[in-house]
Amino acid sequence: MSYLDDPRVLFAAERTLLAWQRTAIALMGFGFVVERFGLFLRMMSSQPLSASQRGFTLWLGVVLLLLGAGVSVTSALQFRTVIRGLMSHPCIR
Repeated sequence: MSYLDDPRVLFAAERTLLAWQRTAIALMGFGFVVERFGLFLRMMSSQPLSASQRGFTLWLGVVLLLLGAGVSVTSALQFRTVIRGLMSHPCIR
């Protein structure tokens, strides 16, 4: 018998996974917004943005996108590790 026989344990692990996935999606969305904000500033200003200003928003957006992807992969791997650990651990009653 494993801890997975109690659905509350599995549901708690899934809620944790979903919370991290939601965080990853928010990071990726924010990265996209930051990257596009540089383009918006260039369109709204009468002067073109310098290459360093455009490069900053581009790289910050890419970093946030990669950070979100990393959080997503890490959370999925951690969920898999937790589920495997729960399946092999005997339930103490």
